Amino acid sequence: MITSAQLGGNTYHLHRLPLQQKNRSLQAWDAADEYLVDYINEHHADAKRLLILNDDFGALACAFNQLTSDSVSDSYIAIQAWQHNLKENNLNTEQLTPLTSLEPLADDYDLVIGKIPKNSGYLQHQLTQLSQTLKPGTPLVLAGKTKAIHNSTINLVERYIGPANTTLAQKKARLITATMHNKAQQSPFPKSWQLEGSAFTLINHANVFSRDSLDIGARFFSNYLPQSKKPIRIIDLGCGNGVIGLQTLVKCPEAEITFVDESAMAVASARQTILENLPDELHRCEFIHNDCLSGFNPQSYDLVLCNPPFHQQNAVTDHIAWQMFNDAKKVLRPGGELRIVGNRHLDYHEKLKRLFGDSKLLGSNKKFVVLSAKK
Repeated sequence: MITSAQLGGNTYHLHRLPLQQKNRSLQAWDAADEYLVDYINEHHADAKRLLILNDDFGALACAFNQLTSDSVSDSYIAIQAWQHNLKENNLNTEQLTPLTSLEPLADDYDLVIGKIPKNSGYLQHQLTQLSQTLKPGTPLVLAGKTKAIHNSTINLVERYIGPANTTLAQKKARLITATMHNKAQQSPFPKSWQLEGSAFTLINHANVFSRDSLDIGARFFSNYLPQSKKPIRIIDLGCGNGVIGLQTLVKCPEAEITFVDESAMAVASARQTILENLPDELHRCEFIHNDCLSGFNPQSYDLVLCNPPFHQQNAVTDHIAWQMFNDAKKVLRPGGELRIVGNRHLDYHEKLKRLFGDSKLLGSNKKFVVLSAKK
């Protein structure tokens, strides 16, 4: 496992979170971080007030710790990683103010830097925020893998900020530079669309998975949701826009449902979805921005519903699903159930067998399986 990062002539020890993930070969920084740090030190060494966007695990927070900075992320894990890695390197945590993706920005930054997010809609949202708050002439420098910087990416920057340039590639990374020039513009998010076969309207902020339509996994999972008239406690884990929990509120009219997601925009979308469709049932709901079920009381829930992701940032990995399953087992009461949907090829039944002793196949098609495991 490599944790020693050379950034701007300094060495930092950086870790990906969560620390207990099995795939420890993945680094907490990349060539785009290195390129960005070197460029800023060379071209913007006089910066005093910094805004950092999409710093996955704190590489940029550590490299620019001498500056007063606000750092924005939609990810709960990213925000935890900044604090962890700053402390790991004995750096001042008070210089950095963490902001979630929906919090307002200040208007006094003299430099904006960041990583280009995987989701172009989320980038569009962030650029509209910048167009509304940055002073004219404020420089912007974004970094990413060369393969992730398309003409459409550059066009977005030019649409909301001003004329943009790209640097030459280094180690398959590239920078986009621009200076704030354009007028303030409004974000097209959140968006909404009607759930097929229902009267429900789903609300979707910019960084929500499958933002523009119901993803096929959730669509299949909807056929296998629980029905109960008992006052049970349910978790919609990885809730996204809240579509699974929304349907479960109807099928389980006495249940209490806790919506949990690692994305701040997902949690906000789920809350707005319930407000839009079932406002009188809001008292049965709780909405939590969290790393899986960290900090939940053990043996306190009857059912966990989950459509787990198989990636973190740009890395394909199964550690999040594994953490979700482990956490679910801890919070379930004896006899409680974990019910999941997943791609057939991911072999989730083997993970559930290891944890719960066995699992039951509730349904399958050519692409997905729905599995149930009881504690």
